[in-house]
Amino acid sequence: MKRLLLFFTLITLFAPLIDAQWQWRVSVSDWISGETGTSPDAFLWIPENCQKVNAVMFANQNMDEETLFELPSFRKHLSEMGIALIWFAPMLEQQWDVKTGVQQSFDNTLRALAEVSGYDEIATSPLIPFGHSAQATMPWNFAAWNPNRTLCIISFHGDAPRTNLCGYGRENLEWGRTRNIDGIPSIMIVGEYEWWDARVLPALAFKMKYPGSCISFLGDAGRGHFDVSEQTADYIALFIRKTLETRPDLEKIKPEDGWLAQWWRPSDKKRAAAAPVNKYKGNPHEAFWYFDKEMAKLAEQRYTATRHKQPTYLNFRQNGKLLNYDDNQHIKTRAVFSPEADGITYHLNVQFTDSTHNNLSDNHPDIKPSIKRICGPVKVINDSTFRVDFYRIGINNPKRSWDMVLCAEAPGNRIYKESVQQIEIKLPGRHENGKRQTIFFPSIDDVPEGTESIALNATTDRNLPVSYFVKEGPAVVEGNNLIITGIPPRSKFPVKVVVVAWQYGKTGEVNTAEPVEQTFYITK
Repeated sequence: MKRLLLFFTLITLFAPLIDAQWQWRVSVSDWISGETGTSPDAFLWIPENCQKVNAVMFANQNMDEETLFELPSFRKHLSEMGIALIWFAPMLEQQWDVKTGVQQSFDNTLRALAEVSGYDEIATSPLIPFGHSAQATMPWNFAAWNPNRTLCIISFHGDAPRTNLCGYGRENLEWGRTRNIDGIPSIMIVGEYEWWDARVLPALAFKMKYPGSCISFLGDAGRGHFDVSEQTADYIALFIRKTLETRPDLEKIKPEDGWLAQWWRPSDKKRAAAAPVNKYKGNPHEAFWYFDKEMAKLAEQRYTATRHKQPTYLNFRQNGKLLNYDDNQHIKTRAVFSPEADGITYHLNVQFTDSTHNNLSDNHPDIKPSIKRICGPVKVINDSTFRVDFYRIGINNPKRSWDMVLCAEAPGNRIYKESVQQIEIKLPGRHENGKRQTIFFPSIDDVPEGTESIALNATTDRNLPVSYFVKEGPAVVEGNNLIITGIPPRSKFPVKVVVVAWQYGKTGEVNTAEPVEQTFYITK
């Protein structure tokens, strides 16, 4: 017990330095990814103290999905509720078009994860679809085709139901005349710095067309498109908690029992007061639904906190120079991968700028911005040092394996708003023009439950340091040691652990080594 308490203390204090665990993985064998030409993996996390899974929240690999799913504070909330997470990498299907077979593949995967984990209820648990950006339409369509299985719907920095502006840039699915999501609590979240009325208006139109729907909204004030703040994650967790408490058996909610609050625009100067549906004094066609006073007031507090405050701006600096900011690009700032002699460590820092992002500015809060990982093979070491850090998705996805996305964040104060700025760093891919390199990774014997750590001692024939990641299993890597974490109480034994050794090499000198896996089992 002391070991587990120490581990979770370290998770809280040094979250950017410690990998999140996913205890189980299965291959989605009846689906082929367009990104890799192979079957995706489905990763499952169950809270370590979970006696029964009450719901399953799931998402596809994209961007903020893994940011939220691996946020320690968010996982703590889910642990309290008995909610498991499933993450598909690469993604399954953006539209959730059942004609592609995605529904059957999804259902088969849930059954496989239920079998391998020992938590049989996963196959039939209430479901929470979550999606960001290009995946933000998927939750609505999933629920429309699975209304009797959906606990709630979360579209993050994304799309309205039945929108004509899908984040993936193509047409939406037609629901037909009878399909709906009536009585299912749903929330659309849009960042202030990605604001576009045309993205939000379809949600209000949907609410009018489907009066039995429960469409909530959060204007993510002071935030952008690519970032996940703990404050917003807490709001999402509270939304899930209220849903679970209100409809554990998936009975429909009556929207008239909730509250209404006026839809939010960053330019708002005057707002109607939030109130119960039957007492709301504003225009109900310009208002969204909320569970209760608490949820409505928390949203209003977010808007009040940024109103009338001055904006601030950020940009990254590399080798002493501000990077080019291109407003025509999806990710506005890009850096060239320029590592130290080890081939994997590089440096960036972030500065306050004027609105052009090209000149430094003194108009900002007296606080140093921080930089966080969004997605990709990168570990944040400190406020200016970053390291290539391959992880469970491996190095065989040309779209995802080599792309690192970071986000700079600066808190606001009584004068200035929060500010955020994202950056993309693309790795050159496998090094192939140097000397060949091979990893030697000795096999790992099975260990009994209660084992605390295992030494990892892989080497290469080029005498370069080897790094590791856990592909699946209740374990995390710390340096050259594998730390065994807590195992959920109903887990099926033996529990499989897969550890991967990798060495990136150096441009023009040493080639990227083929990663080597070792598998062992934790036994009773």
